[in-house]
This record gives sequence, structure tokens and C-alpha cells, in this order.
Amino acid sequence: MKKTLLGLSLLLCSTSLASAEELNLFNWGDYTSPELLKKFEAETGIHVTETDYDSNDTALAKISAGGTGFDLVVPSAHFVQIYVEKGLVQKLDLTRLPHHSNIKPEWMDVEWDKGREYSIPWQWGSTGISVDTSVYKGDANTSDIFLNPPDELKGKINVVPEMNEIVNLAVMWAGGKPCSEDVEVLKKARDALMNAKPYWISMDYGTTEKMANGEWAASVNWSGETFRARLANPNVVYGYPKEGYPLWMDSVMLLSDAQNVDAAYKFLDFIMLPENAALISAFARYPNGITGAEEFMPADMQTAPEVNIPEASKAAGHFMPACSGKALDYMTAIWTDLQK
Repeated sequence: MKKTLLGLSLLLCSTSLASAEELNLFNWGDYTSPELLKKFEAETGIHVTETDYDSNDTALAKISAGGTGFDLVVPSAHFVQIYVEKGLVQKLDLTRLPHHSNIKPEWMDVEWDKGREYSIPWQWGSTGISVDTSVYKGDANTSDIFLNPPDELKGKINVVPEMNEIVNLAVMWAGGKPCSEDVEVLKKARDALMNAKPYWISMDYGTTEKMANGEWAASVNWSGETFRARLANPNVVYGYPKEGYPLWMDSVMLLSDAQNVDAAYKFLDFIMLPENAALISAFARYPNGITGAEEFMPADMQTAPEVNIPEASKAAGHFMPACSGKALDYMTAIWTDLQK
């Protein structure tokens, strides 16, 4: 009888484990709060497996190939419609998202997803310049830092390997608009990038630690990454290039071939609660798009210059549009030359 009861107990246990809900999140590296995932699992019993990627292009290529097993992906604004047009994501059933109204009005009717029918805000920020002021005390608010480097920074500059952001920073520095098709502007941008490249030490994503420990003296960098570096090294400052800089928002989308749809909806609704959105921001140090999240966020985010764009720099910020095929061809040609 004892053996029978033991066998029944083991069977029930294994059945319970087999039926435990799972969720597979595909997100940028070093961008997902472990505390958020722990809280979600504790409250729902759903185990989240998080897989990292390092660029929008990498994520899109993997999703397009199919068979990934991922349920949710977190692309940037200018990739949202690409996912929609390729049929890689599904339209959200808003009746399953009771906290959808928590999305801030300014992030609800966005150009890349009117009414937020396909995506839920994750975080937003800007791409600018990190500078170690113990090495360089000049103006950090210019793309000259990496396109026409001052002597103090030569050989000590990193450039994140993101085609859209780097080429468009150069295009705006050259007097053009993002996704430009102006051949003269594009030539000026390309020449500047090619001439500056010998003064760069690397094209890498590992910006936080290497800016914090002084391995790099400057980097094209994201606002939150710079914030985290500054917390470890007070000499680090963030510059908003006056010639123009990218603004972006990353949003979560439900994949068309998602296997764990119920779990995905629970997670999407969970991250729209202010206290949970605040956990995302507290980890990666970017603002989010959820009403009321600020009161749960660390106090230092209320005044941080990387989070609160200075009034004098606001006009130079631009959300990257979805580039035309012609513009993408130009950008790809420039980027290909830069990789040689």
C-alpha cells in the first residue's frame, strides 16, 4: 500500500511539473530585470526563460527563420512594422489585457503602432555619447566625439555596432535627416565614418563596464547604459549630440507562432502595472511608458540627466522612422564599407 501511495505521489508530482506553465522571452542582453522575472514567477507560477540578442537585425533574422520556440520579442520602434508586415507577430486581444489603459497617452497612439494593437511599451531612451571627463573636458554634446575625435580621445573611443543608429548619427551630423536618400549627405556621412574609424578602439556592445572602469574614454552609447556607468564612475557624462540624435522605444510583441499564449498575455498585463514597470526601469535605468511607474522607481532616476533630456537638447532628438528600401540600401552599403 505504501509503495502504491508513493508511486501515485510521484506520478502526481511529475504530472504537475510537466503541466507547469512556461514562457520564452527573447530580449536584448542585460535588459531584463531578474527581480521582475522572480516576482512574476512567484505570483503566477509561470517560469520564464529569457534568451538574449545584441541587435534588432539579429533578432529579426532569427525570428524570420522560424522554429525558435520564443513567445515574446522586444524590437525597437522602427522594427515594429517590419514584424507586422512579415506576419511574424499577432494582433493583441486587448480584452485579455485589463491594464492596457495604463500605457501613457503619449505612448499609446504612436506612429509605429496606432492604438498599441501589436505592442506593449518596455523602455525608451536615446542614443548619444558617453565621455569620461577625466580624459576629455570639452563638449560632450556633439557627434564630433566619434566622427572628428579630439586628440585626447583618439584610440579610446568605442562605437556600438548598430547600423541604423551609427549611420543616422553621421547623417544628422552631415546636415541630413534620418533615413536620408540625399547622395551628397550620405557621401559626407560615409567619408566621416571612414576617416574616423582608425581612431576608434572597438565596435562593441559592452559599454557599461568598460566605460565605468576607464578602459574606454568615450563611446557612442545608450542613455541607460551611460547612467549605469556613471553610477560606478562619476567622471562619466552623457552627451546629446546637437547635430541630432536618435530617440527610441523598445516594445514587447507576441509572436505569431508563440506556444505559450496564455502565459504571454499574463506577462504583458503584468508589466503594465506601475510597480512592475518600475522594476524594469530600476534595473536597466531607462524610463518606461506606464502611468504611475515613476513613484516606484529609484529616486536618482527623477533627476538623472540621462533620463530627463535637458530642454536645450530636446529639439535635436528624433525617433528613427522605418527607412525606405532605397535608404536602407544606401545605409547598408555604408555599413558594409565600415566593416571592411
